[in-house]
Amino acid sequence: MATEIRRVRRSDTAAITDIYNWYIANTVITFEEEPVREQDMQRRIDSVDNENPWLVMVEGDELLGYAYAVPWKARAAYRYSKETTVYLHRDCFGRGHGTQLMQSLIEEICKTPIHVLIAGIALPNEGSVALHEKLGFRKIGQFEEVGCKFNKPVDVGYWQLTL
Repeated sequence: MATEIRRVRRSDTAAITDIYNWYIANTVITFEEEPVREQDMQRRIDSVDNENPWLVMVEGDELLGYAYAVPWKARAAYRYSKETTVYLHRDCFGRGHGTQLMQSLIEEICKTPIHVLIAGIALPNEGSVALHEKLGFRKIGQFEEVGCKFNKPVDVGYWQLTL
């Protein structure tokens, strides 16, 4: 069955919430510590517009992953920078889906006046680092022990892609 990458729909909310909540409960990849409710995820999805795209990858009726961009910072001087995020269903690692999603997201963002993409990656995370570097992101810095999850300190690295 072929995969499709498309814009997010309200009907995707439950599957996106399930994917994300697995990361909350099982990884340090997100610093959220409590499961997200569907209505809260829906509010996040409702913020989608042409400059803040949110894409999903589906195969038949199954949502395999999602990627989106949000403003990097609120001040006007940052208006041409976005932070990107990609999450895959836990059974979909290592198949190139993350690369396809991020490439599609980058292509969508290139249609806008956005100039810089930033990815914050909780470390270690070899898969995410490899994905971003394959797409041309370069590491620009790292905060040591800036996060704490599961009672252990977590570093966060930042990768940047100038469009």
